[in-house]
Amino acid sequence: MKSMKSLTSDVIVVGGGAAGCMAALAAAEQGAAVTLLERNPKLGRKLYITGKGRCNLTNHATVQTCIANTPRNGRFLTAALTRFPPEAVMEYFEALGVPLKTERGNRVFPQSDRSADVIDALLLALRRAGVTIVQDRAQALLLEGERVVGVKGERGEKHLCKAVILAAGGLSYPATGSTGDGYRMARQVGHTIQPTRGSLVPLVAEDCAPMQGLSLRNVTLTLKGSGKKPLFQEQGELLFTHFGLSGPLTLSASAHLTDGPCTAYIDLKPALDEETLDRRLVRELTESPNRSLRHVLETLEPRSLISLLLSRAGLSGEEQANAVTKAQRRKLLETIKNLAFPITGPRPVEEAIITAGGVTVTEISPKNMSSKLCKGLFLAGEMLDVDAYTGGFNLQIAWATGRMAGLGAAAYCGEDRSNEA
Repeated sequence: MKSMKSLTSDVIVVGGGAAGCMAALAAAEQGAAVTLLERNPKLGRKLYITGKGRCNLTNHATVQTCIANTPRNGRFLTAALTRFPPEAVMEYFEALGVPLKTERGNRVFPQSDRSADVIDALLLALRRAGVTIVQDRAQALLLEGERVVGVKGERGEKHLCKAVILAAGGLSYPATGSTGDGYRMARQVGHTIQPTRGSLVPLVAEDCAPMQGLSLRNVTLTLKGSGKKPLFQEQGELLFTHFGLSGPLTLSASAHLTDGPCTAYIDLKPALDEETLDRRLVRELTESPNRSLRHVLETLEPRSLISLLLSRAGLSGEEQANAVTKAQRRKLLETIKNLAFPITGPRPVEEAIITAGGVTVTEISPKNMSSKLCKGLFLAGEMLDVDAYTGGFNLQIAWATGRMAGLGAAAYCGEDRSNEA
């Protein structure tokens, strides 16, 4: 990367992640002179770890499905996702020389299973597009009245321009450079920042340590708050850890976590209604009348889960199968169908895949990602108060908002040139 004391560009993009790279490419495609500021020696550090290093770069879904999988401000994305939907993202990367494949849940990955291939393709495309890449940490926006005219770097350099795109990421995985710099600069011009916290993050709960490492498939997780309506309910895979709950279901549920008390309920047998499960219990107890209840339950549930189930049902497990009463069986059935774990909170934002909260979307134009408060300023990616479930949806948001911001910034510069003429 280059290091310069000052530079004049049409567009300066702050942040070399997914949204920033896409924004720079989109602006350059429109003929704008673009400078990309990135604090790290290499672009796309967070992309390296997405999809467990495989880069789940989008979800092969419709625009409406993407919006439905974005529980916070999904409709704000309608224009951006319509202009650059998953199908177009896939075509874009294949045109860059990255063959793709679609896996379970319509998750899209490089055929090589290497996130480095996506990053290398982006870097090559940036070079071919003539984007100047400068290693510098943006510290503040340079302003003239209500208009942005550049960015001040960490060492005092003034990078001058006609438009700035803030795509500096959120707070998740700070080791990759996501340290909240973009929020500070957005505040500088009056933007409201919704409280930030981790999303797609494991949840802390008690009584889980004995089951550490146990993975449950085809269970239903329901997250409830103080209201009657569940905050989240879905069937899938869940993982117990030493501190609580993780796995795909938990990560998706975390997007709906509220500030008030929340409880996670696990239905261990969602395929069986209570009547069918009761008949199954009766059959298992009848077929092994002289065995202990603990041993009988091992035919129904993983061994590491048995002690907790018995404890929650008020049973010791030493009861002989033919001595289990109807009331005891009923209590056990209720526990299996509704195993409760009060949630004490999410794990730290540093462990989150994505950041919830950020710049209030009502202060951003959905048509081009421009700031409604500062002329020449555009915002994209994780900085916005928009976050989605796992499965490639968050990267799809980054690509779509980044491209929209890049096109918007280039158009703004074109209008500026016309006004000058």
